[in-house]
Amino acid sequence: MEDVNNIFQEYCRDAIIRIETIPQSGGDRVYFRIITATGSFIATRNDNVKENEAFIYFSLHFKNAFCPVPEILVVGEDKKLYLQEDVGETSLLNVLETEGHTDHVFSLFQKSLLALANLQVNGDKGLNYDYCITSAEFGKQTIISDLLYFKYYFLDTLKIPYDKEKLISEFDALSTYLSNADHKYFMFRDFQSRNIIVKEDQVHFIDYQGGMKGAVQYDVASLLWQAKAELSNEWKNNLLQYYITCLETILQQPIDKIRFESEYNGYVLIRLLQVLGAYGFRGLFERKAHFLTSIPLALHNLQWFLNHKKIGVELPEFEKLLQLIVADEVVKKFETVKANTDTPLVVKVNSFSFIKTGYPKDETSNGGGFVFDMRGILNPGRIEEYKTLSGRDKPVKDYLEQQTKMPEFLNSVYNIVDISVEDYIARGFENLTINFGCTGGQHRSVYAAEALVRHLRNKFDVKVELNHNNKENWKSI
Repeated sequence: MEDVNNIFQEYCRDAIIRIETIPQSGGDRVYFRIITATGSFIATRNDNVKENEAFIYFSLHFKNAFCPVPEILVVGEDKKLYLQEDVGETSLLNVLETEGHTDHVFSLFQKSLLALANLQVNGDKGLNYDYCITSAEFGKQTIISDLLYFKYYFLDTLKIPYDKEKLISEFDALSTYLSNADHKYFMFRDFQSRNIIVKEDQVHFIDYQGGMKGAVQYDVASLLWQAKAELSNEWKNNLLQYYITCLETILQQPIDKIRFESEYNGYVLIRLLQVLGAYGFRGLFERKAHFLTSIPLALHNLQWFLNHKKIGVELPEFEKLLQLIVADEVVKKFETVKANTDTPLVVKVNSFSFIKTGYPKDETSNGGGFVFDMRGILNPGRIEEYKTLSGRDKPVKDYLEQQTKMPEFLNSVYNIVDISVEDYIARGFENLTINFGCTGGQHRSVYAAEALVRHLRNKFDVKVELNHNNKENWKSI
């Protein structure tokens, strides 16, 4: 926090009202929102200097090309900390989830695609691709790498037999076809609605540090086929045609639409498989619950694509395999059991103090359940400024999420508890009790109990009762 304060003072002498830690969405970057009386700013801390250099260079370059990216204000001497303009906190995905598939949201997708086309083409002019983090170009080898990522982290986990030599040969054929795409400019690489910020009805882009030179269709595919967005086929088609019109206007030349759309379909497939590889790695190998629950959405997305779209190259072995992985029995393996109005299960989640209250008494007829001891996690209660706060307060939550192993601990809890919740829903059980205990029953156990309640409601839509047993002893809430 001292470093964040210092770098802000290099830019401006305004008094800081507060500094908030923004939850991490990926990678090792930590974001801080600095609030003053006149505005807000974002400070980013990241030990990966090469990644920082890429983001800073791209931002400065794109800003000069009139692209909607945040302005870089100050860069620390060691390049591990930098200050940038705050373009807002509401993503296009947030707007979509709040408003639904309205005309207004459609117009925001149009604005995003127009701005994307400008960034890709005009941002490409004079861009030094030596700053790219990995490859300078999304060419044949990079495409094969994405296909292998899907193969190792998702396909092979299903244990479906296939001819490995034929598959690798078809990977080579597909990557050769796509690497010869006509229109190659700057490729955002992760152009999805989470990375588009909406402020005052205008769009702004973030998280483009992984960009490289590549086919423009990849970014369009990333946005329109994002599983979480669940765009209709009509929206996808209309927005693709709108993007092509934007691109033709910027290039001041017509585009071969048949060839463009054939290549686009190929890049849709690559993107869908890359996403499945990422979900497989994060979910099946790292056991992160959020990614596991996203797998069925991605499979349904791929299933629709395979049944309705064609790419410009024959891949018999690969297509046969893809049809097998989107079969109903495979998708069902990843789908979460959901509670309904007739489900009798009630999950009781408690936080408690080992010292002040002891274990909560189980009043249910069957007894049992789980007790998790949180005392292996660093205690925020030992820090003076947190002593009067609880696990519900943002400073304590930031500390537990950023400075302790709480995220790893909770992922393990989710994996264990989910087994019982799924089984109890299926078998019609009525009660499950889950307890979190710590020394004072105020910080760690409270945070964990609240987090589990959110997880169970989001994943299973199950009825949950939350009780903090030491609540009356808290000095504040």
